[in-house]
This record gives sequence, structure tokens and C-alpha cells, in this order.
Amino acid sequence: MSSGSIRRAQLVTPFGVGAMSVLVNGTTIITAGLDHWYSVRDAATLELGEYVAHDWRLESRLRVREFRLPPDFRRPQKGSDQRNTGLTVPALRFPRWSFCMYCKRLEQSPLTMAQPVECQDPKHKQDPAGKKRKPPRMSQVPFVVICARGHLDDFPFREWVHRSHHPACQGVMRLESRGGGGLEGQVVVCESGTLSKGCGAERSLDGIMNARRDKLQIERTHLTDQLAPNDGPFYCTGARPWLAEPESLCDEPIRGALRGAGNVYFPKVESSIYLPRQTGAVSAELHDLLNRADVSPVLRLLHKMSAAAVTADQIRDELPPELFRPITDSELLAGYRDMFGIDDVGTNETQDEADPASTEEDEGTDDSETLTGNDVWRYPEFKLLRETPADDYLTATDPGLHTELTGVFARVRSIETLRETRALRGFTRVRDAGLKLTAGKKLLRRRQLQPGHDWLPAYVVKGEGIYLELDSQRLERWERRAEVIARAKKIADQYGDVAQSRGLQTRTISPRFVLLHTLGHLMINELVFACGYSSASLRERLYVSEAPGRLMAGLLVYTAAGDSEGTLGGLVRMARPENLWSVIARSVSDAKWCSTDPVCMDVGERGQGPDSCNLAACHGCALLPETSCEEFNRFLDRGLVVGTFDDRSIGFFSGL
Repeated sequence: MSSGSIRRAQLVTPFGVGAMSVLVNGTTIITAGLDHWYSVRDAATLELGEYVAHDWRLESRLRVREFRLPPDFRRPQKGSDQRNTGLTVPALRFPRWSFCMYCKRLEQSPLTMAQPVECQDPKHKQDPAGKKRKPPRMSQVPFVVICARGHLDDFPFREWVHRSHHPACQGVMRLESRGGGGLEGQVVVCESGTLSKGCGAERSLDGIMNARRDKLQIERTHLTDQLAPNDGPFYCTGARPWLAEPESLCDEPIRGALRGAGNVYFPKVESSIYLPRQTGAVSAELHDLLNRADVSPVLRLLHKMSAAAVTADQIRDELPPELFRPITDSELLAGYRDMFGIDDVGTNETQDEADPASTEEDEGTDDSETLTGNDVWRYPEFKLLRETPADDYLTATDPGLHTELTGVFARVRSIETLRETRALRGFTRVRDAGLKLTAGKKLLRRRQLQPGHDWLPAYVVKGEGIYLELDSQRLERWERRAEVIARAKKIADQYGDVAQSRGLQTRTISPRFVLLHTLGHLMINELVFACGYSSASLRERLYVSEAPGRLMAGLLVYTAAGDSEGTLGGLVRMARPENLWSVIARSVSDAKWCSTDPVCMDVGERGQGPDSCNLAACHGCALLPETSCEEFNRFLDRGLVVGTFDDRSIGFFSGL
């Protein structure tokens, strides 16, 4: 049995359910569905309360009862605590096709987590001296097939080489390299001969990854159209190997992909900064107490029966009085309300109240539901972060503003404590497209849970950060400039073309969005040198909106690592006026000249980067690890920050 180790946070992203990863022994595996994540032989040793996490806003948004941290593996030891020992996250060996590095033979193994496959070709049974030798280990093929509905399957080598949906020939196949650096040099051969029982057919893999759109804007792929032209299109089979069972037959075209390619897996992760219902009313110790395995179910039962009418006496009557003896009634009720997102007047703040545009979601059962935009979802965070909350889960102070930054920023906050929950709600393949809530959940498990028991995998980050908010008057004057609007429109038009060709939803790319997004990237690159964090351990969170009643122009740079690196205290110190001025000044100064200029600035006029949705931004100046960026390194432009070679005044920070 093959096994391997992976960090718990990586089981949410980037190696969550349905994603492929490589073990230390070279075996490629796919993370299995949620159905058996907490399976143990002895149910008495399982204590799920240790893995449960709550965020009332995110639970309402994703319509789940709770979140669960991926289980950590603990070896059973005699005489020690046996709770939660032996828990593992199931995985399956995929792709199933393997080939021999020596004889190029192709073999398909069962969908299990068995040891690597050994080549059984007769050529390996004896060496030239006549002695028996151990068969060589086969390597998994680098090719898989994917479709836009999230399905994944083994490459159809037999169908491809025989140009048939149902080939009769079952001869031995080999994957040969015949020169050339592209797919045209990779040839599938059905070996002819008495022993191999093959037909001698062969076919190059050239074109298996190609796709196009016809005149009606319908996607066509070379693999679907040309696998068997005489038999008609070869559509997706609906395979879901991470769940070990197929879905109903899919009518989407399939395309070949390398198993490690970026378009094979796009995790859909929703995150939330924890917002207390009443700042300072509930301590971290009370939060932990209410979430205990012997307390949380009782509170949920009371909430189901009486909701907001629950009193402190009822809670004390249903639970051991020793647990809550030092806690006052007001704090106990505040903790209860905070746990279930109940406001002071006794009504639940549901997602529809927090997100007015989300009324199309009908109890999480309609496949047409979609999540609301960030401007609606993040506005409550924006309102609280710009103040100075004092809570065990969210603490912010006002460090003051340097005189050189007066008139540029309206406020700065030093976020000393924050708690972020990140939950995996599904994934897409082929492209990073929109995903409906119910459709995403169906990709994570075989059988859907009832709403009262539904949960999603998540992990919690406790860290710190710096919050910046642009001066509204200066921003408004800058945004009205015709040259600023025209430059931001280049990015918006490019993304509009991409969205139309791929059937994606259109979105507004405003000058303030590009400005704050690029500023966040420049600051993170500077903070790497200023306070010692790695770029992958810092993350941006944008608060941008021009909607009436929800105007936002804020940026949060915070620690994103789920380990000890997130609690170094470096960002809190960098929020001090002198330090922040130094960071901003260096970020702006470095942005004026990229190491690849003038190419970066000149090429940016026509678009560059992912989907050509960047202007003056490349790996030498503004790009970050994708885990740190909210937009996959798109919608960036140094020109709107510091100006261009032709017009230095166009940048928001040009006069700094």
C-alpha cells in the first residue's frame, strides 16, 4: 500500500478533493471525496468536535451546518490517548494507465491505492545470461482527459489508436517517442504479432489538447471530433475517479491535458474574516467552550427548538453547571448569539439579509443558485475593519498616518489579530469559470447530506495585517480623468472578449480596482524584504465597490500561512507611520522601473500575462504566487500606480 504526507491546509487548496498530487515515491494520486474522510474501525475513538470550525457568516453563505478541518494522522500507541488515531484522507492511484520506461508497454491498473505497477512484458523475465530478474516499475502516463463540467478520465489510448468508440482489438499497446519535442513525436502503437495479438495500428498524439469555437461559439475539441470521425463525436463519459463512480453520461467535449497542467484543477475557495456579532463580548475561551463536542450539539438542539428565544437559564439547565459557573449570563447569551449569527433584537441575519442579491438561491437545492459578488459579501468586513474593534478574534488599532501620506490615504489600521476561515466548495476544470453552489457540492461527495448535517472542508488562519484606505476626494478626482478611464478600459475590454468567448459572466474592471490590486502586489513584494515573510505567506484582500451605499476603496495585506509563520508580528510593526511610509515609498519607487523595462511597459500597452489581462505588469515587477493573489495575477498595471513613460502624471501615486 502506497502512502504519503501532505499538509492539512493543502487538502483544502491546492490539493483538495478531485486534485492530483505526487507522493515522494513518484506515484500520482487523486484526493478522494468527503464520504470517507473520517472513517475509523472503532467509532468510539472518533471525536469530531476536535475538527469542527464555525464562522456564522460563511456557514450562511455556503448553506452548511459547520466546517471541518482535514484530519491529521496520529499513530495509535499503547497507554496513550486513542482518540482520533489512525485517521487518514483516502486517495486513489490515478491515472490508471502506466507505461514501461524500457519497452514502452502500456498497462491499465484498477482504481486502487496499490503498489506501483510492474511491467509484465516477457522481454523483462530473463537477462541475456538466462537469469531471472525483477520486472521494472512502470510509470504513470502524463496524459489525462478533462471536460468543462469537472469530469476527469484516463486518456482513451485504445480508442484513439484504433479510431473507434468501441474497438474490438485488445492487443498490446506501446507509447513510443519518435523524435521531436512536441506531441507529434509521441506515438501510440498497437503492436502486431502472435503474442501481442495486435493489429499494427499506430497514431500520433498530435492535436489532443487543441480546442476552438465554431461560428455559433460552440466549443469544439480535436479529441472529441477526430478520435473516430466515422463514428461521430467522442464525448465525455462523466468519469469521477476521485469518487470511484461515474456520473450520468456527459455531453461535453473532452480535451487532453498533462496531469500536472494548470487547467486540470481550479479550486473554488470561499474565505471569510470572522466578524463578532458584538465586539469584545465573547472571549476566545468561551468560543472554544461552546464549540466543544459535548456542548455544541446541545446548543444546536436548543437553537432548532427556540432559536433566538433561548435564555441563559435554559442553556445552564441543559449543560453541566460547572462549565459556565464563572461566566455571566450576558456573556453566555452573547456567545450563543455569536455562534448562530443572531442579532440583538433576536432575528437571524441570514445570507439574504447580508447579501440582498442572493435571493435567487432557494434553500441551496436549486442548481441555478450563484454566490453574490465581493462588494456585497465584504462590505460588513469593510465597515468593521476601518474602525478599531477590540475582540479576541479581531483586534485593530489606529497607528496614525505619516504626514507624507496625508491626502493619499484616509485611514490606516494595524490589524493585530484576525481569524480567517477558508472553505472548499467545489472546483472546475478546463478554465476558472463560475460554479453554482449545489453543483460544486456534488463534485465533493457521492451522496449529498441533508442541510442539517452538511459540512465542507476548511482550515482556519489566525494572523495579522495592515489595512489601508485611499482618500476618497483624491481618488474621485483621479478616477474622473479621461486618460485613466481609457487605460483601465483596455483591461476591461480584453477581459470582456475572454468572457464572451468562454461563456463567462462579465464584470466591472474599474480604475480603483486595478489601482488597489496592483498596489497590494507591489506592497507584498516590498514587505518580503522589509519584514522577512515569504511572498507565499502574505495575501491581499480587496475591498472595492462603486455601488451606491457600498462605496469601498480599501486594501488588506495579511498573513496567509496556516502555521507559525502567520504570528511573527512583522506586519503590525510595519503599520507604524515611519515604517509604512518607507514601505509605500519603496514600493512606488521600485514600480517606476521594472527589470524588464522598456519591454514590460511597451508590451503592456497591448496586454500581457494570463488572458492578456495585464498591462504593465510581469514577473519582474508585480506578479505574486497565485496563492497570494485573488485574481490569478490578472488585472494589474503599474501605469495606473506610477504613470507610464509617455505620461507620468496618469499614476495615482505620481506626485508622491
